[in-house]
Amino acid sequence: MDLTNKSELINILGGFDFKFSKSLGQNFLTDRNILDKIIEKSNINQNVNVLEIGPGAGTLTRELCMKAKKVVSIEIDKTLIPVLNYVMSEFQNFTLINDDIMKINLKNLIKEQFGNEKFVVAANLPYYITTPVIMTFFENDFNIDSLILMIQKEVADRIAARPGTKEYGALTVGTGFYAKNEIICSAPPHCFFPQPKVSSVVIKLEKYEKPPYSVNNKEMFFKIVKSIFSQRRKTLVNSLSGSPFIKCEKEKIINILNDMGLDEKIRGEKLDIAALVELSNKVF
Repeated sequence: MDLTNKSELINILGGFDFKFSKSLGQNFLTDRNILDKIIEKSNINQNVNVLEIGPGAGTLTRELCMKAKKVVSIEIDKTLIPVLNYVMSEFQNFTLINDDIMKINLKNLIKEQFGNEKFVVAANLPYYITTPVIMTFFENDFNIDSLILMIQKEVADRIAARPGTKEYGALTVGTGFYAKNEIICSAPPHCFFPQPKVSSVVIKLEKYEKPPYSVNNKEMFFKIVKSIFSQRRKTLVNSLSGSPFIKCEKEKIINILNDMGLDEKIRGEKLDIAALVELSNKVF
């Protein structure tokens, strides 16, 4: 069975009278080269567990099961369940869960399926849930090795952005605080069926074993980040002193910037993560 073969994929889907859902952003990968790169970069072997989000027709799922110790896939679309049961029937290390990743109790699921063992997240995420899904895995401090994500190029650009660029923002800082990123490959529209209107990118977020950043108050750190990037046209002094998320006097912020050797008129988007951490630790 080769689900990167478009004709074979269409025949299988047709046999179950499956209809694509635009609202769920369903576009199934049909490019063998991209599939191979995902498997190669994931470093999955017989000792590795995988949590897959959005298996679709099972193209990547089959490859994961050939390599991994155990694969647990969460699929929201109930009409894909019979398709997945069929294409995955030969694999004993596969578990399928029909649920919504945004509503399921992840803590219970992970404990039940993997215990205390590490796992890799593999996901093909629609635009509207990309950020909340990524941050849910990091903020809950799950025992993750890495996340391998197929996401819109626009989101990947924001994750990998450098300070001072228009793409640099809260998502850059949020992911960079917990993990280092690596762009694995691009995935143009012709690599999918049906073809999406936008280009995608495969990105790997490898969680730090020992975080390089130490904050006095993580909650306040992210409130500072939110304050800065929700008002990115303002100077850092004005975005923080006028923030609805924190209380900090303008004079205190100016003194901190002077102490850090930074211009009082600097915008927060110019600061890298290390500088934002230092700022936060001086504020709180």
